[in-house]
Amino acid sequence: MDIIEKVKKFVEEECNKPTNKYGIDPFTFHFPQVVEYSGQLADKFGADKEILLIAAWLHDIGSIMRGREDHHITGAEIAEEKLKELGYPLDRIELVKKCILNHRGSQNNNRETLEEKILADADAMSNFDNIAGIFKAAFNEGLSQGQGKESAKQKLNNKWNKLHFEDSRNIIKPKYEAAMLLLN
Repeated sequence: MDIIEKVKKFVEEECNKPTNKYGIDPFTFHFPQVVEYSGQLADKFGADKEILLIAAWLHDIGSIMRGREDHHITGAEIAEEKLKELGYPLDRIELVKKCILNHRGSQNNNRETLEEKILADADAMSNFDNIAGIFKAAFNEGLSQGQGKESAKQKLNNKWNKLHFEDSRNIIKPKYEAAMLLLN
């Protein structure tokens, strides 16, 4: 089993644990989409695909294992521990950690590498594949149907506006336009 498959299996196991308050949904409806978009953009831009796919599988592991707040920091710590355990090279672990530390759109991090920018875009793009999840989160926060609709619209607009690459926008544009049509 290669390193990417081992990381994927680790994430799946953590998502299946009863201590994970999100259940299996992130493994089903979020992680694979981030991995897919990361791979597409890595191929398009000639980025380090292995680093990106590992980071994509691990980018939200902090939320799964320790809670959403500061999950970019806890996720980088968990990634380092797991990747060391798997014998992954230390210099490569540092690249994965940088991607995880800087993936959050809500954080104004200074993304330096192509891989950091790609992961941030892939994470944002995945929201357009899981609008039901955006509504689920809004309703779990106690928002009304109207408030949930406005919250979803705002979140998707924020994601769209923070994309780094025109290619990212081109990939997601039909979904963005459809979502805005339905939410307006």
